[in-house]
Amino acid sequence: MNSLYFRLLSLALIVSCIQMWSCAPSPKKEQADNRRPNVVIIYLDDLGYGDVSAYGATEINTPNMDRLINGGVKFTQGYASSATCTPSRYALLTGVYPWKNKDAKILPGTAPLVIDTAQLTIASMLKSEGYHTGIVGKWHLGLGSGNVDWNQRVSPGPNEVGFDHAHILAATQDRVPTVYIENGHVVGLDPNDPIEVNYRKNFEGEPTGKDNPELVEMKWHHGHNNSIVNGIPRIGYMKGGEAAKWSDIDMADHFLAEAQSYVKAHKEEPFFLYYALQQPHVPRTPHPRFVGSSGMGPRGDVILEADWMIGEFLKTLEEEGLIENTLIVLSSDNGPVLNDGYYDEAVEKLGDHTPWGPLRGGKYSLFEAGTRVPFATYWQGTIQPTVSDALVCQMDLLSSIAALVGSEKRAPDSKELLEVFLGKSEAGREQLVLEATSRTAFRQGDWVMIPPYKGPAVNKQVNIELGNSDEYQLYNLKSDIGQQKNLADSEPERLAAMLADFNKIRGNALEGVQQLELK
Repeated sequence: MNSLYFRLLSLALIVSCIQMWSCAPSPKKEQADNRRPNVVIIYLDDLGYGDVSAYGATEINTPNMDRLINGGVKFTQGYASSATCTPSRYALLTGVYPWKNKDAKILPGTAPLVIDTAQLTIASMLKSEGYHTGIVGKWHLGLGSGNVDWNQRVSPGPNEVGFDHAHILAATQDRVPTVYIENGHVVGLDPNDPIEVNYRKNFEGEPTGKDNPELVEMKWHHGHNNSIVNGIPRIGYMKGGEAAKWSDIDMADHFLAEAQSYVKAHKEEPFFLYYALQQPHVPRTPHPRFVGSSGMGPRGDVILEADWMIGEFLKTLEEEGLIENTLIVLSSDNGPVLNDGYYDEAVEKLGDHTPWGPLRGGKYSLFEAGTRVPFATYWQGTIQPTVSDALVCQMDLLSSIAALVGSEKRAPDSKELLEVFLGKSEAGREQLVLEATSRTAFRQGDWVMIPPYKGPAVNKQVNIELGNSDEYQLYNLKSDIGQQKNLADSEPERLAAMLADFNKIRGNALEGVQQLELK
């Protein structure tokens, strides 16, 4: 009897221990649950509001972007700060209006770094909070401090403004130098074939798109007629560095592999990855497996290529068990452009596709299509799918992500909108200054005001309305998203009030600039 009693008691204790052990979280799971979220920004280049099927495109299908947009917070009023690349990237990383920095404009490949090394960035903020930080893809914020020697370590650059790891294009795919740079060093450089770069004059004996059309495989339309690399004429002149030159058709695959490698290398620690794709910026060079996939020529093909890359990147996050602990931001640096320097049938094969969606304008423009872009936040299991009409800007990511990770650091023009980005609030910005090639406009509530600017109404090279006019322009975007009805004359009091608020922001930032006044 006693023997049976003790055997039953022992069995009960064993079962109890097994139950306790099975219910207790594993050390790995507990560590994952307690770890702060990874942060990934996926940034496309010249992708328009209407270029994504989740935003209404019917002639093109982007399932992987749609997964992020429809599975997270889809912002209908999400903005880049600017209608061109360098200013938007500056604002994204620093949380500062780019028009406050006279050098934050479209840069040549030889431009010095435009971010001060003492300046706060998303990367430096997260690095101070224990994150490993990386950038893969397009940089275009300048490198060095002038007279760069590309055959030595190029500094300062991303590593000096908060990135632990950087594998980048110096500028853009259409500019020299046409090489990858990793942590300041040109990848694959042969020291016996040094690189020389000049944006003013060519090197003796080097062919150009202008003088040697027989060597060109992609015909230039405007501005892109200097050094020829891989049959494509570029902006700027370059000599040497043959072994280091990139393959254009392999660029998207190259950056995907780098992004995947970064994730795998740092999956055991919180990380921040700025994954800056080059598509659909010119020159549009889809890999052969994507050629013809869209029926719209190279521009449509590279959008589908970019979408596929994003899908493969998401698979990597899933395979590494990171998808539920990663906040992903998807957006674009500015609005769309069709012919931006090369004959690539972007106009001829457009068909019924409208890259700008219901908006007016495009890249370079003060109208809405210049700066209102696809914008979504995704965090599987944490963010519930929702559509938000909150007014948000990419500048706001710095302060909002800082709040997410418990940092007290904030940037001057970056609003802390964490609850909005998590889909828990609709209380976005009240106002925003928008910029296009050094001109600024003012968004406030449902209204946008564009001051008078001299210059052509249309950039004929790219066939985009710029927003220039001799008169003030005032639009109610709630009732007139296409900006067809100028209400400046019928709403003089609102115009005056907006102008006063606009000048308070703009005047304090730009000393010596004459304040705009109503006529």
